[in-house]
Amino acid sequence: MNISLIPKITFKHFRGDLFGGITAGIVALPLALAFGLQSGLGAAAGLYGAIFISFFAALFGGTPTQISGPTAPMTAVSMVVVAGIMANFEGDIQKALPAILMVFLLAGLMQIGLGVMRVGQYIRYIPYPVVSGFMTGIGVIILVTQLLPAVGYYPKEDMEFVNQFKPQAEEVILEKILREEAAEDLLVLEDFKETVRRAGTITEDDIMGEARALASKEAAGVLGALKLIPRALNKINYIDLIMTLLTIVIIYGFKRITTAVPSSLVALIVVSVGAWALLPEYRTIGQIPSGFPELKLGILTQVNFEALWPYLPMAVSLALLGAIDSLLTSLVADNLTKTRHNPDQELFGQGIGNSVAALFGGIPGAGATIRTVVNIQSGGKTRLSGMIAGLLLLFVLLSLGPIASQVPAAVLAGILITVGIGVMDWKGLRHLKHWPRAEVVIMLLVLALTVFVGLVEAVIAGMILASIVFMKKIADVIDHRTRFAPIKHFSHEVPWEDEEGLLEKYGDKVYVKHLDGPLFFGFASRFQEMMQAMPDVRVVIIRMDRVPYVDQSGLYAMEDAVMDLKKVGVEVVFVGLHGQPREMFEAFNLVPGLIPYEHCFGTMEECLAWLRALLNGQHSAQVKQVQQHSK
Repeated sequence: MNISLIPKITFKHFRGDLFGGITAGIVALPLALAFGLQSGLGAAAGLYGAIFISFFAALFGGTPTQISGPTAPMTAVSMVVVAGIMANFEGDIQKALPAILMVFLLAGLMQIGLGVMRVGQYIRYIPYPVVSGFMTGIGVIILVTQLLPAVGYYPKEDMEFVNQFKPQAEEVILEKILREEAAEDLLVLEDFKETVRRAGTITEDDIMGEARALASKEAAGVLGALKLIPRALNKINYIDLIMTLLTIVIIYGFKRITTAVPSSLVALIVVSVGAWALLPEYRTIGQIPSGFPELKLGILTQVNFEALWPYLPMAVSLALLGAIDSLLTSLVADNLTKTRHNPDQELFGQGIGNSVAALFGGIPGAGATIRTVVNIQSGGKTRLSGMIAGLLLLFVLLSLGPIASQVPAAVLAGILITVGIGVMDWKGLRHLKHWPRAEVVIMLLVLALTVFVGLVEAVIAGMILASIVFMKKIADVIDHRTRFAPIKHFSHEVPWEDEEGLLEKYGDKVYVKHLDGPLFFGFASRFQEMMQAMPDVRVVIIRMDRVPYVDQSGLYAMEDAVMDLKKVGVEVVFVGLHGQPREMFEAFNLVPGLIPYEHCFGTMEECLAWLRALLNGQHSAQVKQVQQHSK
């Protein structure tokens, strides 16, 4: 499928697209705020991402009904990116923001490249255990990292915890001074007057700021949250905890009443209005600027590209994860609409959406399954629905920004907890005891790596292990289906239909090697073992009728086997050599170099005619006639 730079827009289904887009936009609003807050850039960044990704991914994408925006997996990775970069900028978000947004921009550009290179068609080959372990791991990350805000505990505000990092903070500040002096050629061993002077300008606020940054780094991620749970339980803010639990109860309870209105939006409105009316003060999600988002072209000029190299793996993580996340949602949309998406166009559109979002300070996203399903069920049929969802969120930003700023942070923690529960693969977990043991190992490995190491590492390790397991299974299947025995043992196995009657005629003079499946590297060593174990015979017939594919390893294994047989005077013939295997053998001169065309028979009937002539000692003219016919 080709990529189109000029999208086709139709208004034939405008009414359905309008209702679908509005409904999906309403569903996206609370999630956008929650994901923005979780990422570490603030609720506004989540809203910006939802606006631009939804609009541009729909405009240029390859799945007409797809609704895109910040998603749980993408936010989990974004959170790691933000925390990692901020740790290198003293915890100062303003200093770190250009580098963070540049990583987001690079991820979008990489997705555009993936679409142009037509990589999208290969995403569907990711095995289910890898997807299951990955999605469950994402759910665990969201759940664990939201435990602290759910009980109203924020490490940077726990002064007892922050003070533990003051000595380390002083060391970090001193190291920075020494590095600066070394860069300025001011560092002299016998005279540290300049060092002392600069150290004297460091204030208590500077030290506490560095200590808070170190405390935040220590508390980041799953391991950080798990370490601090005991402290959090001793410092519970019961107002935040009640609002979190009330949000969760409303989300799950309202679904039992009706699904016509998104329950997360109901929870957001009810708890926010209640907090505003009844509580004198509470923690809000922070200020959401009103007005159109500012274009942050400064990220292209303020970033040191040499210093950006360590962050490239983060950009790759986001690009690949966004591609997988989006195309899995596209498959869901295909099943619901009975259509077929263009995977490369979809990656192209997602890349444009994420690139534009980064330029306006938004977090990255992907195709969102729940929002896409809601859009389809509400009547959305074309790319207009996703564009309308983005425009609705823009309207909320322009007109309701100050009101949205009053949403309690605990409400978004409750929403994210339900998202974390929902994104886990409960179906796969319920059936885990029925899975093959190897697939269980893959799923659990990917789950553990996702939670404790990294998402890209988890997917790569899962794919490698799944590929090895798959190759072993295929090799075992081929080994089981492959027949290799002396003709006298035909009575102990089922010969192919065209081989009946050979036992009585030729006894132990002939071996028939049945190949049933691809001859590839996973089976190559077993093939060689079988050929080496063969006793003395005059002729070996290798049946290639059911071999659809031969790779390099398989070809070399066949070549070695043929050469070994010929060294001991055994005649080797092929039956049914065709298609890619024949082209491969001819390209590497196995045919006619080792096996002449005269010994490559199209059917077993032709081979038997030649065999009778050979073993019965008939006239060479008859042999030549049969050979010429088979050629």
